[in-house]
Formats: sequence, structure tokens, C-alpha cells
Amino acid sequence: MTYKDIKSAQKALDGGIITLPELLSSYSQTISKRNPDINAFTQLNLEEAELKAADVQKKIDNKTAGKLAGTLIGIKDLICQKGKKATCASNILEDFESVYNATVVERLESEDAICIGRLNMDEFAMGSSNENTIYGPAKNPHDTTKVCGGSSGGSAAAVAAEFCNAALGSDTGGSIRQPASFCGTVGIKPSYGRVSRYGLIAFASSFDCIGPLTNSVYDAALVLNTLAGEDVNDATSSDRDVPDYTQAVLNPTAKIKVGIPEEYFGEGLNEEIKVRVMDVLGSLEKEGAELVPIKLPHTEYAIAAYYILATAEASSNLARFDGIRYGHRADQKRVREELQLEEKELAKQISADNGDNLASLEAQLLAIDSPLNRLYKQSRTEGFGTEVKRRIMLGTYVLSAGYYEAYYGKAQKVRRLIKQDFDEAFKSCDVIVSPTSPGTAFDIGSKVDDPLQMYLNDIYTISANLAGICGANVPAGFDSNGLPVGMQFMANAYDENNLFNAARLAERQWDKI
Repeated sequence: MTYKDIKSAQKALDGGIITLPELLSSYSQTISKRNPDINAFTQLNLEEAELKAADVQKKIDNKTAGKLAGTLIGIKDLICQKGKKATCASNILEDFESVYNATVVERLESEDAICIGRLNMDEFAMGSSNENTIYGPAKNPHDTTKVCGGSSGGSAAAVAAEFCNAALGSDTGGSIRQPASFCGTVGIKPSYGRVSRYGLIAFASSFDCIGPLTNSVYDAALVLNTLAGEDVNDATSSDRDVPDYTQAVLNPTAKIKVGIPEEYFGEGLNEEIKVRVMDVLGSLEKEGAELVPIKLPHTEYAIAAYYILATAEASSNLARFDGIRYGHRADQKRVREELQLEEKELAKQISADNGDNLASLEAQLLAIDSPLNRLYKQSRTEGFGTEVKRRIMLGTYVLSAGYYEAYYGKAQKVRRLIKQDFDEAFKSCDVIVSPTSPGTAFDIGSKVDDPLQMYLNDIYTISANLAGICGANVPAGFDSNGLPVGMQFMANAYDENNLFNAARLAERQWDKI
């Protein structure tokens, strides 16, 4: 048995029903059988994991094991692990090997979690379907013709397929919660600054958050307890005390106020998802929850503001990948030869010109790149995929002279208004509920050529990143096609206790509806 969740695995280990090496072996067999089809793991570290499992088993026997003993965890491929490739699923970092551990990895291992491998993702975390990747798309374990969501698609798929009992993902605009919804797992986006970003290869630095994906709300709380807290290596990490989130899960209070924003239940939402979410809310109301209608009036501007601000930050962050200091480098000899051919061709045209086009040809000759600039261009052209190039170009445009105030400056003002909407809403409710995604998992390849439709998959999740608050996906059953439905709870910044309380209440309704 793989033991679907951490809590049951720990109970079996403590009771001597199974040993940690045996548990690891069971998961390894599942990975061996199903991962070739699902493609969640891109690298496995099973030999190293076996050695660690033997050491942790001794601690279990001696009653000295850390609180995550029995946790077999996968790591999204943009979180650094010393000695392991951190490719971001991109050709530009195809051979890059990290020289240090991210803070989150250090904290997991200090509590005896075992990192068993690296997980597939959208390139540089840019995507909603896990199709923008050099490894090929990760697939949904419930139906392998469907996407698993993105960008943390490999993380969600691995947990849902029982390849591991927890995974780390990153959430920039919904990249933990949306794939968790598509794959039927719990996914937590903590408040901005709650978890250190040291060792996370950045997409958009004021949005990125690292969080857990698990098969239960309790497991998510257990893992986040380890991840959360101030880090001297990350100046944006918060020094606020970290409460024991598991207590909110073990002792939830049903008398909470749940805000229902009218903007999140309107046009574009799949009717089956709406019904499933309202069924859960009806059950919560019977237990004592108060449902409060609220308004988030600037929601309609969230997508536009997010894709201006996030692409601007991506354009800046990804400028470091130039093929010179590290990462993919184009063939220098070929670059030089191409430049020489261009120069010769233009010189030949100039010598043969009768004077009509001489000025134009000479200008073209002067405009030819230097070998270094051409090397930069060629390296980035070969290294980055289509979606990453699209976002770099958008971000560069909105930051350019003449457009900065019209786009970037205005989007920052909208971001403040969205944050104020949430501040006002939380005066009348403890948590806010919504669907996680407007639909369930869609067919692989069906939206890859329509970026606007792809971006709309994050319509309900983006606002939490803009506002810096915390959010969670909780499974809410299945649609008529047998695909998972997810519902989202959001709580105010650093109010993860209320988030976990509400998530646990919703989780308890599964068997009642």
C-alpha cells in the first residue's frame, strides 16, 4: 500500500505495520507503472531516497523522528536542490545544476521528509496546462487525454496518482490551486511572505509563493507548518509568528462567516461546478456557517492587471538568462559564420549598387549585430519556448518609455484597488469562497493555440496573488464526466488558520452530499 496521505502513513509507521523503506518501495512501484504515461516526474532520486529512508526508519524506531517522517515529497522543477538539475522545464536551463538548497528544501529535510524527485511544470511557471514544457505534457491521472493544469501540473498529478503523499508547487496566479482543482487534490497558496522564496527561480517576484499539494487538508497544514516562517535569506519573508495550523484542522469551528462574491458566480462558470460548490456551502450552512453576500467590484480588471504586472516582472527576471554566465549557449562558431555571411552579402550588394539603394544598404551593414549581441539573441531564441517569449515581449512593451505609466503604472493602481476590495470584504466575513476554475480539466492541445482562453482559466485565482492573501483549493466531488471539481477558499493575509478551518469544514462534507 502507498498510503494516500501523510497522516495514515505515519500511523502505519508508528504502529510497525510497515517500514519506511517498504513504503518507499511501494511508491516506487506505482511510479514505475504509471509515470511513463502520466509524465509527472522528470527526474527520480530513488537511490538517495532509499539511503535516507533507512536513516529515518532508525529515528522512527528510536522515537526521535521529525514531524514529517513518512512524507515522500516531490519538488517542482524550479525549486533548487543541491546537486540536482533545476531546469524550469526550459531548454535555456536544460543542463543547469543547482549548487545550493532552497530554504523550503532545507526545512523539509530537517523534519525528515524525503525528496524523491523533480516534477514536471510549465516552462518558468508560465502556463495553465503543463503543456509548455521540454519534457512533454504531464497528464491528468483521472483521464490521460486531459490536462492536469499548470504550472504546477506535475505536482498535482503526482499527488493524485499516489506517486508521493505530498508535493511542492509554486503559485504566481493560481499555479497551485488550479492544477489541484483539475486533479482533485488539496492545494495551498500561502500569504505572500509567509514562506521563503530563497531558492525559487523567479517568474514574478511580487506574486510568487511556494506551497504544498496533498491529499488532505491536515497534510497541507502539517507541511505548511514546516515551510512557513522568516528566513534571513529572503528579505520579503515575514517575521510574524507561525501558529500550529493543524489545530485549526483538528478542531474546526463551524460558526464562520463565508463571503460569497457575486462576481465569481456569474457568466462563464460551468453549471456543474456551481452546483457542487453551492451543495457544499448548503451543508456548511446547516452546520452553523453564515453565508454573506459580498462584492469585489474591481474583479473584472484582475486578469488585465495581472498579465501586465506579471509579464513586466518576468521580462526583468528572465533578462539574466543570456547564455553567457550559465544556461544554454548558441553555437558561437555558427553565430560568427552567419554574421560573416551577412556582411559579405551586403558588401557584395553595395559594390554592385548603382547608387539608388546605397544609403539603405550601408545602414543595414552598420546595423548588423556584434558577435556578442547576436550570441545573446540566438541563445535566448533557442532557449526559450513560445509562451515565455510571448510574456517577455509583453513585459518589455509595458515597461518601455511612453507606455510605462499607461500600462504598468495604471495596473499597479488597479492592484491596490483589488487589495482594498478584499480588505473591505473581510470586515464582514472570515473567508471568501469561489470556484477554483471556471471549468474542469480540458483536452490536451485544445487551448494551446488560444492564449487568451488559456489565461481565463486563472480568472478566480489571480486576485489572491494581486492582493497577497492566502487561498486553498479543496476538492468538491466530480462532474458528470468523472473529472474533479474544485472550490476555493480565500482568507486575509496571514490568516491561514481561518483558511484551514474553512477548508477542513468543506472537506468533511464530501461523504454527506
